[in-house]
Amino acid sequence: MSRLVLLVEDDAAIATVITAALEDDGFTIHHCDSIAGRDRLLGENSYLVMLTDVMLTDGDGIEALPRMRAKYPELPIIVLSAQNTLDTAVRASENQAFEYFPKPFDLDELVRAVVQGAGQQLEVKDAPALMDDGMPLVGRSQAMQGVYRMIARVLRNDLTVLITGESGTGKELVAEAIHQLGARKSGPFVAVNAAAIPHDLIESELFGHEKGAFTGAIGQVIGKFEQANGGTLFLDEIGDMPADAQTRLLRALQSGRIRRVGGRQEIAVDVRIVAATNRALMPMIADGLFREDLFYRLNVVPIELPPLRERVEDVEVLTQHFLAQAADDDLPRRQLTRDAFKELESREWRGNVRELRNVVYRLALMARDDTVDAAAVLDIIGRDHAQSEDVAEGTMSKAVNQWLDNNRPAHGAVYHSALAAFEKPLIEYALEQTGGNQLRAAQLLGINRNTLRKRLGELDLNAENFNRAL
Repeated sequence: MSRLVLLVEDDAAIATVITAALEDDGFTIHHCDSIAGRDRLLGENSYLVMLTDVMLTDGDGIEALPRMRAKYPELPIIVLSAQNTLDTAVRASENQAFEYFPKPFDLDELVRAVVQGAGQQLEVKDAPALMDDGMPLVGRSQAMQGVYRMIARVLRNDLTVLITGESGTGKELVAEAIHQLGARKSGPFVAVNAAAIPHDLIESELFGHEKGAFTGAIGQVIGKFEQANGGTLFLDEIGDMPADAQTRLLRALQSGRIRRVGGRQEIAVDVRIVAATNRALMPMIADGLFREDLFYRLNVVPIELPPLRERVEDVEVLTQHFLAQAADDDLPRRQLTRDAFKELESREWRGNVRELRNVVYRLALMARDDTVDAAAVLDIIGRDHAQSEDVAEGTMSKAVNQWLDNNRPAHGAVYHSALAAFEKPLIEYALEQTGGNQLRAAQLLGINRNTLRKRLGELDLNAENFNRAL
């Protein structure tokens, strides 16, 4: 949206001063001095903000506000008036004016109000809708407004997007927003996590394979590229992709064609690529671990997600959202006091939004009263969160090292062997904490419910064995 502001003012001197001040701030001003001129310009253009005097050459500028509010519900309207009466201020308020300035006014204050109104309108225009499943994109901080605007800019094109940010900041949610709000929303959204697939299977996962392509290939398998045809392919943790798979991925992105493992025929695919990583790719390029040409092929439109510690003002609205979500998931409905919110805002949130969500679910589950105060927060999640994490990380490191010493997995299998060994107790813990409720266990773990169901079968775990009254 262009930075257009409509100024309806019949005093030429005041109009000149306001126009100069707003133009210095980067706005483009359309000026008229009448209700008729205002209506004509509103019909021809889209404005971020409208400033209007009360007494105009052809009538009262406030009288038409209800009609305008119905026709342009999101347009912030700032009322200016030389009639410095209580009645004028009340009329402006009753007609839902964004702001009211009696003349003479502070020009800097007026400019700030216009900037604030413009930001509010851009937020409404650019902010993605809530997702049907999972965590929606929530937050009104300046950091998130930049993310919303970037998402809005890529909805009407198929440019490749690279989403970066720490774990738990919501990278997959951004990818889902780009898909669900864009031109490909009627097509499939297919996600693949490069870090969760054994390196020797990742090419088969992406491109599929033919029967007999390798030992165990008992039939033809369609890969993620073909599954996503006509839609969006989300490549999560792209920094963990092995070098040979990077080469084939680059070739597929350049040509728009793939070949199944063991196949001879090239297959045309029409997919939009959205990739994500929590790793710094440039140092990996310098170390020869990530292809530079692949990076530039992926990094057409970069979107960087801020960590929660850089958007602390969003903690309260996120918490409120997760409390409502927890209630929808049959947990008790809770509300937090102001001091409880302050306690949450004071924490480091190294796990970002995902960690906050899990903590809110824990509060909803374990709080003794419907109203949760700071003391209850401290009782349930501890006083020194960052220090507790440091201790937990140290304990976990010792446990992992001891397991490695005892089991000594084969060369090239250390990562996946350790991951498999520690995954089962993690899932058992989540099931124990949620009484065997798979939906809540998946939410506690921060994974998809279908993923949890699949892993339960593979690990021979029965959620019903954990079913108990909480």
